[in-house]
Amino acid sequence: YERLTVTYKKGGHYIPKALEKVNYILRDHRTGEIHPIDPKLMDYLYDLLTKVGNHGEVHIISGYRSPKTNVQLQKRSKGVAAGSLHMQGKALDFRLPGTDTAVLRDEALAMKRGGVGYYKKLDFIQIDTGRARFW
Repeated sequence: YERLTVTYKKGGHYIPKALEKVNYILRDHRTGEIHPIDPKLMDYLYDLLTKVGNHGEVHIISGYRSPKTNVQLQKRSKGVAAGSLHMQGKALDFRLPGTDTAVLRDEALAMKRGGVGYYKKLDFIQIDTGRARFW
């Protein structure tokens, strides 16, 4: 497992070197491809963690996905969108140990900041910086 603890924003300003580390840790682990992650996605995640009162370890299921990886995943699962925001670095699948994923979902929905996907059987949620929607 890889771990990253980083302050990516200070005084309202993003820290480029820290964002590079975020881009690396959220790379496509199947291809090794690194892509810029939307800093607003990190803001969304941070604000959600604050809302649920848990700034513990976030377990990432999927960050950036290359188009090649997305096609491979589509072949195996109906839940993978052809135009997935993962391919733009604007979506994050994760779980937060110590916080029920249904609670994460409900709080993310209440924020009305972007998309929220709930995968109960797999015990994770997706947040993204696209338009506000739910699945």
